[in-house]
Amino acid sequence: MYKQKTKETDSSVIEFIENVDNPKKREDAYQLLDVFAKTTGYEAKMWGPSIIGFGIYHYKYESGHEGDAPLVGFSPRKAKISLYFSTGDKKREELLQAFGKHTSGKGCVYINKVADIEIDVLKELINQSLKFLREKYPNNEVK
Repeated sequence: MYKQKTKETDSSVIEFIENVDNPKKREDAYQLLDVFAKTTGYEAKMWGPSIIGFGIYHYKYESGHEGDAPLVGFSPRKAKISLYFSTGDKKREELLQAFGKHTSGKGCVYINKVADIEIDVLKELINQSLKFLREKYPNNEVK
């Protein structure tokens, strides 16, 4: 049986950010913390050892696999900063066209630094992700 690896923890978000080696990446992490918290209205929580998440939703796939995940989040990793938004939303791709310098995978958007992106578009991406997940999981699965 599948066991979910990335779960919400009681670890300190501030302590995690303070331990980011690169001073510029640490500064960017604090800026992202502020943007995500103000935009979502949710308190930041650590998910696993390195993801800072906001809000929570319960997902269940047709396969029967289910679990909890943050609505949105980010992680200041060594190579790039990973941003986590909902997947499967066509509006996300439209917004990313105006986002600035980034690359993206299925579940993540990667940036080198906050100065490379448009903060207003980041806020739109966060809000769109929240909207999409609330519509996809309408029965109180989003908290």
